[in-house]
Amino acid sequence: MAHRNARLTVHGRRLLIERVVGQRRPVAHVVEELGISRATGYKWVARWRAEGDAGLQDRPSTAHRLPGKTPADLEARICAARTTLKRGPRRLAGLLGVPASTIHAVLTRHHLHRLAWLDRPTGQLIRRYERDRPGELIHVDVKKIGRLRDGGGWRAHGRDSDQARHKRREQAQGRLVGYEYVHAAIDDHTRLAYAEIHPDETSGTCAGFLRRAAAHFAQLGIAQIERVMTDNALAYRRGRAWQQALTDLGAQARFTRAYRPQTNGKAERFNRTMCDEWIYSRPFTSSQDRADALPRWLHTYNHHRGHTALAGRAPITRINNGPGTYT
Repeated sequence: MAHRNARLTVHGRRLLIERVVGQRRPVAHVVEELGISRATGYKWVARWRAEGDAGLQDRPSTAHRLPGKTPADLEARICAARTTLKRGPRRLAGLLGVPASTIHAVLTRHHLHRLAWLDRPTGQLIRRYERDRPGELIHVDVKKIGRLRDGGGWRAHGRDSDQARHKRREQAQGRLVGYEYVHAAIDDHTRLAYAEIHPDETSGTCAGFLRRAAAHFAQLGIAQIERVMTDNALAYRRGRAWQQALTDLGAQARFTRAYRPQTNGKAERFNRTMCDEWIYSRPFTSSQDRADALPRWLHTYNHHRGHTALAGRAPITRINNGPGTYT
């Protein structure tokens, strides 16, 4: 294959043949004019005499014979096992008795996608999408987390502590401290996020959160929310307060497909990041201690934390009139 610094392209090879064969000039003189070696000149002359103009075309660098290539029937078994079991090369290596490196090469050759790119139950490739402008689509979701007793739970004191045993006794007796609900809104284009903690997930609570989220995004430069995507909870489907909030904001409702949480994947991924970097980032001494850490983490997430989907930039850089203008 001709590289970008090659002395001879197909046109140059024809020029070589024209001067050597047509003008009957010595190969040594012509190659000196073209700046190539004698061996290269004789090679292309020999190819032209053997194959004609077709011999002047680029040829693939693949070897003509590959004695060590994986047999076709074994490749078929590897592809079938991958499609059926949805396991990686290391897991398939033990089942098929084939080195993991060989399995990886076969999967790559047959363009079988990485498992991380697939919807595991169906095996279908997950098609990721991104809206074109800020505010075009807002993802809203609720994350349910357990309340913390004063002094902290088992993460602070250990699973064999008095706090952990007391919690297990309360569970057996049907008495629990209860739960808190983290309401989150994420802009699809910028990945800017807003979150609040509430004691429930009723329609009125969700509506109030949406209004405050819209005001927060407006302060950052997202003046209009066009669509809001949620799951199919009754608070979003039938809640009058929620519907009124959408009407007041001039936004349309969008719902995730049934049994397909990937539709709301940005909210699901934000919940996972929130668990890793805030909710379970350290042992908190109380629910209030954990709640006090939320605003600081949200500021870091929006203004300083690099996002892989944004080429390592922070979400705030995608606001057209915000810091770090994005166009």
